[in-house]
Amino acid sequence: MAVVGGAYWLYFVYLGNDLPKTAILRRQNDAWQSRMEIIRHKLDVYETALEGVEERNDLVYRTIFALDPLRDSVYADSSANDMQALDLRLGEVGDRIGRQLASLGEVELVAKEAGDIVSHIPAVPPILPKKGTYHLSSPFGTREDPVYGGLARHMGQDFASKVGNPVYVTGDGVVEKVEFNYKGYGNVVVVNHGFGYKTRYAHLNTVDVGVGQPLKRGDKIGEIGKSGKATGPHLHYEVVFKGHQINPMSFMDMEMPVEEYRAMIDKRSTETAGGPRPTTASMNRRQKQQGTNGRK
Repeated sequence: MAVVGGAYWLYFVYLGNDLPKTAILRRQNDAWQSRMEIIRHKLDVYETALEGVEERNDLVYRTIFALDPLRDSVYADSSANDMQALDLRLGEVGDRIGRQLASLGEVELVAKEAGDIVSHIPAVPPILPKKGTYHLSSPFGTREDPVYGGLARHMGQDFASKVGNPVYVTGDGVVEKVEFNYKGYGNVVVVNHGFGYKTRYAHLNTVDVGVGQPLKRGDKIGEIGKSGKATGPHLHYEVVFKGHQINPMSFMDMEMPVEEYRAMIDKRSTETAGGPRPTTASMNRRQKQQGTNGRK
């Protein structure tokens, strides 16, 4: 017994050798650590590839169709060296893949409904770009208020021209708002183009469209005037993207050939030659008549 006890102490305590069971567990642990290291390396590769997909999705695909970028997520600490941290990373990668699949599905649906998205973007001047018939007055940005004085933000581009010169819609869309005011924008039309874009046409003399009316680029929506807060006849034109006004000059080429612009107008006139389009006044009268007939 003493000899056996002494040998046990010498081999396992003094020399520091592992017990058989401990040695087996240590070998199993080393094997698991090797496997986990391989999994961590693969996760690093997959996460790098996934980050590229996420960046392309946000900066390219979702931007093209004016969709909001996906929110950033908080990921597990990749330096953690235990099974729980590895499990968290695997779960989060799975969640990120699921979000990207859902996002790409959303992009696919929008793309199918979009058709020719280029026709919806407000990409031409709102008036005939013929030299001598207009001049660019107040630009987008900070300026001195022409009525009240002092510096103020001017959220559109002004086109000074004669009263009665026609105003055309700059992209396909639907009339969202028509208002007639003595102040502010005066007689104004707002067109919703979809994909986050809207345009506003203010200080009009006459309005030729009604709320809910679908329009195509080149349709006449009214005439230049000086209604509302205006010191002279001009068109105040705004481009709004996701609720924020942006510089309209970034969306149009004022050097666009007059012949090309006239061809666009003539094409729309030919396509709508089947009958006159309803004005706001006629639509309002019809709605009132329908309401009276319904009460009867």
